[in-house]
Amino acid sequence: MSEILNLNPKELWANFHALTQIPRPSKHEEKVVAYLVEFAKKHNIECKVDKTGNVIMRKPATPGMENRKTAIMQAHVDMVPQKNNDTVHDFLTDPIKTRIVDGWVKATGTTLGADNGMGAAAAMTVLASTTLQHGPLEALFTIDEETGMTGAFGLEKDVLKGDILLNMDSETEGELYVGCAGGIDATITIDYKMEKTPANYCACKLSIGGLKGGHSGMDIILGRGNANKLLFRHLRWVAECGIRLIAIDGGNMRNAIPREASATFAMPVEHKDCIVKEFEKISTAVKKELEATEPDYCMKCEDVALPAEVICDADTQKLINTIMVVPNGIIRMSNSIKDLVETSLNIAIVKTDGQKFTIHALLRSSVDSAKEALGERLVCLAELAGGKCELSGAYPGWKPNMDSPILTTMQKVYKNLFGNEPKIMAIHAGLECGLFGGMYPNWDMISFGPTIAHPHSPDEGVEIASVEKFWNFLVETLKNIPVK
Repeated sequence: MSEILNLNPKELWANFHALTQIPRPSKHEEKVVAYLVEFAKKHNIECKVDKTGNVIMRKPATPGMENRKTAIMQAHVDMVPQKNNDTVHDFLTDPIKTRIVDGWVKATGTTLGADNGMGAAAAMTVLASTTLQHGPLEALFTIDEETGMTGAFGLEKDVLKGDILLNMDSETEGELYVGCAGGIDATITIDYKMEKTPANYCACKLSIGGLKGGHSGMDIILGRGNANKLLFRHLRWVAECGIRLIAIDGGNMRNAIPREASATFAMPVEHKDCIVKEFEKISTAVKKELEATEPDYCMKCEDVALPAEVICDADTQKLINTIMVVPNGIIRMSNSIKDLVETSLNIAIVKTDGQKFTIHALLRSSVDSAKEALGERLVCLAELAGGKCELSGAYPGWKPNMDSPILTTMQKVYKNLFGNEPKIMAIHAGLECGLFGGMYPNWDMISFGPTIAHPHSPDEGVEIASVEKFWNFLVETLKNIPVK
């Protein structure tokens, strides 16, 4: 785990390593907030925690740089808690175990937390430095970005005095992000009835696994399998064989493409062999369809104990049909930016609790009207299924400003450092910049970061070489912040 302490720049990696040792899943950031407060005390940095739980720090300009605009370094401190089924890890108590693999830092069976621990570590390193040149600085460490942007929503007006926001939550080095998608959560609930298990029935558990998952915004364009959709695709093909659903458990994070899903169901004993063969046939077809994107996809069907009650036939059919028709994946590509997803939907979580079937989906779009229309589509679909859909947690997108002064500055700095132009991008994911822009409309904002692969999944990794480039770029940017 301590191998990463030997990487350069050492101060940044040391701060990142410290963050990996602090459990900080979304909505449980109290330990990392306390750590940041102590960090500020240790380095004599002005610090406060606002009523939402965000940490705000301030550092004066180095001599001769007092006439520069105030730059705000911003990152979120929470991480997505995802692990492989065979990994024993408690995200509330256990540190992340890091390792170096072929030029990348990864975790062992879990998410790494480079999203957005690398941004937070970079801000900490700047704040603690006694040698870097910079104008007046503020740092904003937000909480709960991954499950609702609670910190950004709770940020108050006039708390920050800066002019330029440097969001360090992007995930490809050499790209400057000037726009992002907005999002909204959709929760569909459908009541169902239980009935006595019919005679001469047996029970099985159907499991889908081996999928890569990933970020439901950035990775949606990769065409990866959604375990929830694939699970119900299998069930639909045998729905007329007398099956009765018992329990569904698919996915666990609203902003991650689900990697695993399972359904416990009952079936007539005389149809069991036929149903299992049908599952194998469907699985073979799916594996062929997804061979380029999901080489490790697998399906398993195993016997389980037969319960006294099952979901009634009519509701079994209704639940299967509902998932089959709920849209998933890319809804529309952007007309204005090449290869950018405009609108998408991810069926993130499907679960039963004995009375209710719940579907959690995250809708994203860089066009607010398209996002709203997709939400209403789900409302209508839920009503047709006899249920209801609640839309909540909406957050706006961030409209690009191609005349941004900080964009111009950073383009020049990047070319001077590395000899080539950075790419100017928008992202199909929610950045806190969208919310900040509503609260502080005069901020000049940009987002950048090192290269992070497969965020929100246990395959997450940060490219070591990109971290040093990201750091050098940040240092030179702060040195060249425009004057007031």
